[in-house]
Formats: sequence, structure tokens, C-alpha cells
Amino acid sequence: MRLLFLLLLSLTFKAMALEEATYNIVYQNDVYEIRHYGDRLAIQVNYTSEAGGFRKLFNYISGSNTNSTKINMTTPAIQSDENGSMVMQFLLPSNFTKKNAPPPIDKELRLMVIEQGYYAVIKYSGRLSDKRFDKRRMILKDTLLKDNIEILSSAIRATYNRPFTLPFLRRNEAMFRVAWKDK
Repeated sequence: MRLLFLLLLSLTFKAMALEEATYNIVYQNDVYEIRHYGDRLAIQVNYTSEAGGFRKLFNYISGSNTNSTKINMTTPAIQSDENGSMVMQFLLPSNFTKKNAPPPIDKELRLMVIEQGYYAVIKYSGRLSDKRFDKRRMILKDTLLKDNIEILSSAIRATYNRPFTLPFLRRNEAMFRVAWKDK
């Protein structure tokens, strides 16, 4: 019975595979890894209610854009605090550029390029809660400061799974953009 469950679970995950932002790991230790990401195109919204921000972005990829184009979901979904305002971003599939991505209908949404750079990342599983994220964020921040790595951004929350994924199977990350010179 357990084998059948694992087989069905495996097939389900393969059927739900999403395009993930590509990166290169340039450094890794027991606590975190440093990744280099290239430029990425995202649709972004500033929000006060997390559910409202998600819904606006989801509507955009579901066809609420000037071309009524349905866009595949990618991972991760990104949340951060930008100058005191909460920001949520969905990355667009790699076949889109700022020139060929359909403009949003909703005036609160904007297409933007996240410029290439280095990010320190700590991975964790479990439920999406502020408490779990804050714990990992503080571990990562304290370790980066101890390692004399300059932090260039506020904390970033990256989530990789659909909302109903079992908590122990979830992939979550806390990240900071960092100044990195190959060591």
C-alpha cells in the first residue's frame, strides 16, 4: 500500500512540473548556498492583503491581460518588502521578454525585469507561516553577517509548491540579495 501511495505521489509531481528560475550555485556550506541568477522577467503587484496580491497575479497569468494569453505558472512565487510596501511577483516563463509579454489590464500590475545577481538562500519545508520564514530569515542573516557577506536587500520569501502540497513535501526558501565576489 505504501509503495502504491509513493508511486502515485511521484506521478502526480511529474505531471505538475513547473518551469523553475535557473541559477548556478557558486558557493555552498552547511547553512546556505550562494546562487547566481540571470535576468528574470516577472509580473509584480504591491499589496496589503496577501490573498489579494496572489489573486491579481493569478488572474494575469490566467488570461486577464491585453492579449487574453494564458501563461504557464512558474516557480518560485516571490514575496518581499520594498520600501515598506509588500510586493509579490510571479516569474514569467523563459520564452517571454518585456517586448513580447502581454501587458496587464490591471493597472496595479507591472512587468519588470529582476536584474541578474547573487542571492544567499536557505531552504526549508513545512507550512507557509511568518514564524517559520522569520526563523530561517534570521538564521540566514546572522550567518551571512558572521561570514562578512554584505546583504543588499530585504528578506525575500520564495515558495515553489501549489497551495495544497503536503507540508513535509513543500519547498520554501528565505533569500537575500548579496554582494559576492568569487572566493
